[in-house]
Amino acid sequence: MAGLRSETPLPEAITLHGQSRVLEVGFADGSLFRIPFELMRVFSPSAEVQGHGPGQEVLQTGKREVDVVSLEPVGNYAVKPTFSDGHDSGIFSWDYLYFLGTQQAQLWEDYQRRLQEAGVDRDAPMAAKAGHACGH
Repeated sequence: MAGLRSETPLPEAITLHGQSRVLEVGFADGSLFRIPFELMRVFSPSAEVQGHGPGQEVLQTGKREVDVVSLEPVGNYAVKPTFSDGHDSGIFSWDYLYFLGTQQAQLWEDYQRRLQEAGVDRDAPMAAKAGHACGH
């Protein structure tokens, strides 16, 4: 999970747009980001997606139509979305949402490259999970 850095502006407005599948976040510095649910799900900061260290990331597929079914506040520093595929272990700090917003284009490029390198289609269903030691 990204920490809270003093230089990251605080969000002033957060709106879920179910029809267009985006989370709109307005920050105190005037930045306004429309972060697709798919991007949030593919880059979830959870151990299930990120692993427990470099090289342990799990490439996510089949998330184009994913919805956010609920969004819960976590203290004064983050939100925790529950996605329509059942994923609910990612805590999105303000820093991380700002990162997703500012780096969207690069993240999409990285994701497309990783899919191509793995020879996997973006819309392919996720492969069955093998056991995960931490239980997530």
